[in-house]
Amino acid sequence: MSAVTSTSTPSTPPVSRRARRALGHAPTPPAPDALGTQVLSAGEDSFVAELRRLLAAEDVLTSTSDLVRYSSDASPYRMLPRVVVRPRDTEQLVAVLAAARLAGRGVTFRAGGTSLNGQSQGDDVMIDMREHFRDIEVLDEGARLRSQPGVILFRANALLAPKGRVLGPDPASGSAATIGGVFANNASGMTAGTRYNSYTTIDAVTLVLASGTVVDTGAADADERLRDAEPDLYAALETIRDDLRADEGLTALIRRKFSIKNTSGYRLDAFLDAERPADILPLLLVGSEGTLAAIVETTWRTLETGPRRSTAFLRFPDVTAAAAVVAPLNGVEAQAVELMDTASLRSLQGRVGTPQWINDLAPDATDAAILTERRATDDATLDRFETDVAHIVGATVIDMGEPLTTREAGRAALYWRLRSGMLPSIGASRPAGTALITEDVVVPPERLPEAVGDLQALLVKHGFLGAVNGHASAGNLHFYLYLDATDEERLSAYRAFMEELVDLIVDRYDGSLKGEHGTGRNMAPFIVREWGTDAVAMMWRVKRALDPTGLLGPGVFLNEDPEAAFDGLKSMPAIHPHLNPCIECGFCEPVCPSRHLTATPRQRIVLQRELARQGHTGPVAERIIDEYAYEAVDTCAGDSSCSIACPVDIDTGRVMKELRRDGVPALAQRVGVTLAKHWGIAEIAGRSALFAAKAIRPVIGDRGLSAITSLGRRIGGEELVPSWVAELPGPAPALPPTERAGAEAVFFAACINRIFGASRAASEPTTVSEAFVALAARAGHAIWIPDDLASMCCGTVWHSKGLEEGNVIMAAEVLDRMWRWSDAGRLPIIVDASSCTLGLAHDIAELLDPERLAKHRKLQIVDVLRYTNEVLLPDLPQARKLGLTVLHPTCSMNTLGITGDLRALAGAVSQEVFVPISATCCAFAGDRGMLHPELTATATQEEVAQVEARLAEPVAGQVSFASGNRTCELGMEHATGQPYESIIVTLERQTR
Repeated sequence: MSAVTSTSTPSTPPVSRRARRALGHAPTPPAPDALGTQVLSAGEDSFVAELRRLLAAEDVLTSTSDLVRYSSDASPYRMLPRVVVRPRDTEQLVAVLAAARLAGRGVTFRAGGTSLNGQSQGDDVMIDMREHFRDIEVLDEGARLRSQPGVILFRANALLAPKGRVLGPDPASGSAATIGGVFANNASGMTAGTRYNSYTTIDAVTLVLASGTVVDTGAADADERLRDAEPDLYAALETIRDDLRADEGLTALIRRKFSIKNTSGYRLDAFLDAERPADILPLLLVGSEGTLAAIVETTWRTLETGPRRSTAFLRFPDVTAAAAVVAPLNGVEAQAVELMDTASLRSLQGRVGTPQWINDLAPDATDAAILTERRATDDATLDRFETDVAHIVGATVIDMGEPLTTREAGRAALYWRLRSGMLPSIGASRPAGTALITEDVVVPPERLPEAVGDLQALLVKHGFLGAVNGHASAGNLHFYLYLDATDEERLSAYRAFMEELVDLIVDRYDGSLKGEHGTGRNMAPFIVREWGTDAVAMMWRVKRALDPTGLLGPGVFLNEDPEAAFDGLKSMPAIHPHLNPCIECGFCEPVCPSRHLTATPRQRIVLQRELARQGHTGPVAERIIDEYAYEAVDTCAGDSSCSIACPVDIDTGRVMKELRRDGVPALAQRVGVTLAKHWGIAEIAGRSALFAAKAIRPVIGDRGLSAITSLGRRIGGEELVPSWVAELPGPAPALPPTERAGAEAVFFAACINRIFGASRAASEPTTVSEAFVALAARAGHAIWIPDDLASMCCGTVWHSKGLEEGNVIMAAEVLDRMWRWSDAGRLPIIVDASSCTLGLAHDIAELLDPERLAKHRKLQIVDVLRYTNEVLLPDLPQARKLGLTVLHPTCSMNTLGITGDLRALAGAVSQEVFVPISATCCAFAGDRGMLHPELTATATQEEVAQVEARLAEPVAGQVSFASGNRTCELGMEHATGQPYESIIVTLERQTR
C-alpha cells in the first residue's frame, strides 16, 4: 500500500482487474533470485507493531510493493528489507534506534539511493532519511549552509547561487544525491578532489549515536557534553587517538593514503587532524556510510564560485594521448579535468547535444576526450588559462576547426550535462539481461597514462568490454563492466577480475580501491589488502567504540565475509523495451510528482523487474500487480518530467499511460470514441456543470458538492469520476470575436480555457483567451479564432486515460482542421495552454497516418508564451511593474523548452520574479489532481513551503501568481491558496 493509504494493519489489496489486464503476461520460469512468499507477510512481524506504536502508520512500510521498491538502488546489489521506516524528526529516529537495539535488529540508512556499492542496502530495518529530513538554511550570507540529510545537493547549490557560493562536493549524481549521502560517502565529483570534499569543508554535524545519544558537534560545549553523556566512548576515542599517533608507521601510511582521493576504510586521519573527541567525530563520520552514527544535520563551509569560466571539450586520437595532458593541465590550475575513452564517448551517441564528431565515430575509432574548465573572477585569468591550454594540447589535440575553449555558458552547461549523465548512458548501452557495475579507483595523477592502459588490458583479459573515464585531475578513474549475475561463468570471471584489480591498484600503483563511491559491500572484502591488518584493526576499534552491538549498517564497510562483494548481485530481467535501459540510478526521483506518495519512476521499474523474476505468476506476482494499480499507474501524473531528468530519456510516464490504455475495458474505449466524435457537446456539458455548481454552491457549500462527487466516485469509480475541488471556477465566457481577414496567426484556444473561467479569487475575471486577443490587438498583430474550434481538443484527455481509439479519432480530426485553418501551414497556430501545445505539436504525431503526419510536419504550432514573448512583447507598451511575481513553470513548459519565455514575460511585469527551487510538476495533470487529490497535495508540498517562506519576507509592491496552463493554475491555487493565473493575463492587465 502507499504511504498515504497504509493503515496500522495493512490488508490484502483488492484484486485490480485493470492492472491484471494491463500487466497480463504468459507465465515464464521464475528467476533463481525471485523473492519468496515471506514478503507477503512482513507486516505480521511483532517488531513492526512496536514501530507502529512509535511512528505514524504511514511511516512504517511493510507492503509487498513498498519492500520491493526499496530493495534496489543504483548499485548492482539487491536486498529485501523486512520493514522500511520514515522517522519525521530526531526524537522519532532515537526511538526507532532504541527499539531496534532492544530487539537485536540491524538498521541501514537510505537517502537518495544513488550509492553505487551497496551501502544503502540491507535485509532488516531500512531507515529512509530523505522523506522527512529536508530542512535547509543559508547562513552568514552564504558562507555557510545548514542542511538536513534529505536535501538534494543541486537544490542546496541553487539556494547558494544568488550569494555566489557553492558546496565543495560536486558528484555527477548531484541532481538526485542528497546532502546526507554526499557526506556519508565522501562523494567528491569533478572539481572537489581532496581539497574541497566533505572532509575539508564540513563545519559541524548533529548526529545520533547507536546508543541514542544526540551530539551537536557545533555547540560551544560539545566536547564536555560528549564526555558527560558517553564517558566510555569519549575515553575510547582518546585512546585510539593516542595509540595511532604513537605508531609512526601507521601514521605515515594514513597520510600517504589520504594524500590522494580515498573512500576505502574509515577516515583514521581524523585522529591526526583533530584533538578533542567532539572535533574528531565529524571528520571520522565523513565517508562512514551510516555505520558509525546517524546524521541528522550538517553545517558546511561553502566556496566562492567564479562568475566567469572557460571550458574546453577536446578531442584526442586515443586515450593515451588524452591522459598525457592531464598533469600539465593540473599545473595551470584547471579546476576540472575529465577523461573519456572511446567506449564512454560512444555511449553519448544520439543524445541531445552530443557533438557531431562523437555521433560519427567509426567502428574502429580510438578517439578520446578531455573536458576541462577554469573558473575565475576576472578575464585576465581566463586569458592565461586559454593560452596555456592551447600550448599544452596543441601537439596532440585533433583540430575541429573551431576555438579550443568557450566562455559561452549554455555550451559549457551542455558539455557538463553530457559528462554528468555518462554513468546512465553507459548503463543504457549494456547487453540485455546484464547489470552495470562501476568501479572507482585512484592512482597518482602523474601515472594516469599507464594506469588507463593497464585497466583497459585487464578488462579485455577477463572478457569485459567496459568503458574508462573519470576525474583525471585527481587520478580518479571510473570504469564499467556488464555482468549477468545468473551466469556462473561470467560471475567467476568477475571474481578473477576483482582479485587482479586489487593487485594492480594496491601493489603496482599504491593507489586507492575506492576514490569517491565508498566502500559499501563491493570493496569490503578487500580493505585488508589495501590497508593492512594494523590499520583495519584500528578501524574495528573505531566501529566497536561507536557501535558496540553492530546495530548500524550490518554487512556494510567492515565485513569479514570474503563473498560479500559477490552475494546479492541483482539480475536484470527484460521488461518493457522502453524501460530496459534503466540502471536504477534514481536521477528521475526528485522531479517525480508521486515521490512523496507512492512509487517513483525508478521504483515502478524495480517492481516490474520483480514481476518478471516471479515469472509473472504466483502469489507474489499477483500481489505486486494488484498493488501496482494505485502505487504505479493511477498515481503517475504522466507528465514525462522523468524523461527530462533521465540522461537516456526514459519516459516512465509514457509507459504508465500505455498500461492505462491496456487496462481500459472495451466499454470505456467505446465511451472514449463517442466523446471524440461529440466533444462539442462534452464542452457544453462541462460548462453547464460548472454553472450549476456556481449556482448551488451558496446553498449547499463545498461540503455538499464534495458529497455529491464522492457518491459519483463510488458509483462510477475513482479513476473516472473526479472529486470536487473547492477552487474550481465558474464557466468560461464565450470566446471574443476575431476576423480571419488579415490574420497573422491562428489562435487555438484550448478546451480547458473554453470550459474553465478565471479564478474565483481573481481581482477581475479575465481569461487567458480574452487576454491574448486583447494583447494581440494592443500590439498591432491580428489573430483569428476559427469558428469551428469548439469541438476540437489536443487529445490529452484521451491520451492520459488510455482511451486510444478516441484519441486516434480526435488526432485525425484536429489535424485536418489545423491544416485548413493555417492555410496548409502558412499561418502559425498559437495555443494558449502549454500541455495542449505539447499535445498538438508532439503527442498526436504518433497517432496520425502517413499522409496526415506529413502535413503535421509542415505546421507551425507555437505556445502562446513563446509567441507573446517574441512577437507581441516588443510592440506592447511598457508594463507597470508589480513588486513580485511567483511563477510555477509546468512540466510541459520544461518539455517544450519555453520556461525561459515564462520568466521573460514575468520579468516584463514585475520587479522580482520568484521561481521556487523545488518547483516540479503539480500533478494536477488534467483531471488527475481531482481523481487523486492526495497526489497534488504531496507533489507540491516542497514548492508550497518555499512560496510561503518567500511571502513571509518583505515585498516592495503588489504580488501576483502566474503560470501558463489552466489546470496547473487550479492545482497550484488548491495547494497554496493563492489565485494563480496565466502570465498572459498578468501582462494584459499591466499593459493597459
